[in-house]
Formats: sequence, structure tokens, C-alpha cells
Amino acid sequence: MSDALTRPPVVSRISDLIGYTPLFELARADNGARLLLKLEMFNPTGSAKIRMARQMIDDAEQRGQLRDGGHIIESTSGNTGLGLAVVAAERGYRFTAVVDNHAAVDKLRGMKAMGTELVYVDEGGDGDELHTAAREELAEDMARDQDNTFFTEQHNNPSNAVGYYDVGREIAQALDHQVHVLIGAVGTGGGLCGTARELKKTVPHLSVIGVEPKGSIAFGPPAHDYYQSGTGTPEGATIGLLVDYNLIDEGAKVGDVEAFATARAVARHCGLLIGGSAGGVVHEALARLPELAPDTVMVAFINDGGEKYMDTLFNDGWMAERNLLSPETERDVDEHLTKLRRNR
Repeated sequence: MSDALTRPPVVSRISDLIGYTPLFELARADNGARLLLKLEMFNPTGSAKIRMARQMIDDAEQRGQLRDGGHIIESTSGNTGLGLAVVAAERGYRFTAVVDNHAAVDKLRGMKAMGTELVYVDEGGDGDELHTAAREELAEDMARDQDNTFFTEQHNNPSNAVGYYDVGREIAQALDHQVHVLIGAVGTGGGLCGTARELKKTVPHLSVIGVEPKGSIAFGPPAHDYYQSGTGTPEGATIGLLVDYNLIDEGAKVGDVEAFATARAVARHCGLLIGGSAGGVVHEALARLPELAPDTVMVAFINDGGEKYMDTLFNDGWMAERNLLSPETERDVDEHLTKLRRNR
């Protein structure tokens, strides 16, 4: 991981394009409080998770857990797998992703295009059910006692959080340390907690808000299925060691209907496509913005873009079949966004 926060003019590896992602002002309250989005979809693969994918492999190599010609194994809903696929292709490793059909089809296709071996735990499934625990168990079993094989185990790998330290540095540098609230999705916990840990070094009074889908258990019950992809901790899965409750000041839950309606409204207002879990983060941030103190700067960690979700949250038919399509909720978000964007 480099301390440099400027990109060289010419690079020789796709992973050299990681980072330096922009901040976008989405909304401003009457009292000057601002909501800025840290747009991580500008990373290669369109997601923040390539940051920690590279870090996990860097650290495994340094520890001697991966050598030339090695084999990487991970349980993934897609974005981590895409990041690992890039790094594996660059460095000549074999990569096996243990997946289920809940993952966005384009993520699975992207991994396969880069030479990844896909192993499904729900072959032939309809994709409506998460199989996180089964994926992780199979990935661990596949890696056990295999020479030169590394199970990255993203939920419990400290390198995951370290991979996001540069996000904190980038935010601090861009805003001259004038940031007051950080809000982001909680899945593995690495993204939000890694960013917060680094940012708090220079912004000690930073307030950190974690957002998970309704149905996820990181911030308590009740548990039930949800459609937001790549986030949360479903029933039966273990909350990862990287979810550091000492760093998170408050936890919030956002339902699928509200998260998806917000992503769709943002697309119409700004021409900006964000993923479903990012929609949940923005929904919570927009609700809180008018309540913040004057001139507060809130930064929302936007993990990925919406281009991978054309067949799901941006597909009216798919949404309607699952009772997720709510024109009324979308209108409410539209009206709220219209007012807040008028203040910019």
C-alpha cells in the first residue's frame, strides 16, 4: 500500500489505477450541511472492494502464504471476487470463487471472463436466497491442507480493513480534514471501519454511522431474507471480526424497497448509477442531512456503481415480481432530493 495520493501519468497494471476516487456533492440542507459521496465505482471493476482484494494478496505474499503459481480461494457475492480476479490475472495465480446465484449475473460473468473458476453452492437456484454460511464453509474446506493455496477469508482477514486506509487519507486530503460524519454500508466491516480508523487519526471527533439491510443481524434482530447484494450479515452467518463496534457510533437499517427506490431516484436526478446497498446508505444519509448542525460535512461511502444491476434493481419486471417496486417511495425520495439539491 502506497502513501502517495496522486496517480502516475502512465501505469502498467490495472491495479495501479486503484484509488484517487472523486467526491460528489449530492445534496445540501438549508443550514449549509452537505452530503458528499465518495464514488468508489471509479476504481477498476467498479467497486471499492478491489482495494482490499489487492491488500489481502500483498500481505499473503509477504507472509509466504502465496508463492508463484499459487491458488486463491474466496467466498464472494461478486465485488471482492472481481477484485481478486484482477490481481490473480496480473500475478499469474489461479483463482476459485465460491458463489451463489444471489450475486448479480454481470459480476459472475466478469469473474469468469478474467479466468476465474466459479463454484456454486446453489447450482440451479433462483437467486432469491443468500447462502453466505454455506459459501464460506465450502471455501474453507477447499483450501484446507492444500499447498500454496490461500483462502483470503475476507470477513475475518485484517488486511481487508487495511486495504481501505487510503480511503480515509483521500477524504482527509480532499477536504483538508473538514469532515464530521462518515456513513457507509456494513458487510464485512472492512470498508467502513478501515476508512474510519484511518480518518479518525486526523479527525478524532468523527461520527461514524453504519448501515445494513433490514433482515441483517449486525445491529440486532429480526433476521429475514433481503435482496441488497454484497452487504449485511444474513441469519446463520457469523458477524465478521472486522465489524468494530468501538468505531461505529450508530447502526441503522434500511429496507430493500427504500434502498432500491433511492438508487433509482439518484439515477434520474443526477445520471449517477449506484448499487442497491449504496442506495440504502444514501437513503439514510438524506434522512439525516436536514437534522445535522450547520455546515456539517457528511461523507457517504459509495461502494459500487449500478451498472451491474440492470437486471435487478433497475429492471421494473424483476422489482415488481418481488414486491420491491414502489412508485410512491420513489416519489418521496424524488421530492426530498429535489429540495435538497436546490440548496446547492
